[in-house]
Amino acid sequence: MFQPKIPPMPQPTGLVTPPAVVEPTAITPAVAAPQPASVPLAPSRPAVQLTPGTALALVGGGTAVVLVVGTVLVSMLLAVAITAASVAVCAVVLRSLLLHRR
Repeated sequence: MFQPKIPPMPQPTGLVTPPAVVEPTAITPAVAAPQPASVPLAPSRPAVQLTPGTALALVGGGTAVVLVVGTVLVSMLLAVAITAASVAVCAVVLRSLLLHRR
């Protein structure tokens, strides 16, 4: 009763073709083609030069990004804390109302 019943293996129907036999082939080396004329490479871009002004601008921009992201994260944390405190106050008020009713 508790033994699994394995279904019988289905037999193929219709025309069954035998597997194809793959015969090895000989590899012949190709004749070396002549090298094409050298193509000049595209001129590479000049390296970025950091002057004191651009370095100061990068530091200022990075500082601004850090301050903005920090402000957003702190405000989100503050919003969660205020919401949690208000839910806790509501729970205390509801509990006291239900206990005084009895």
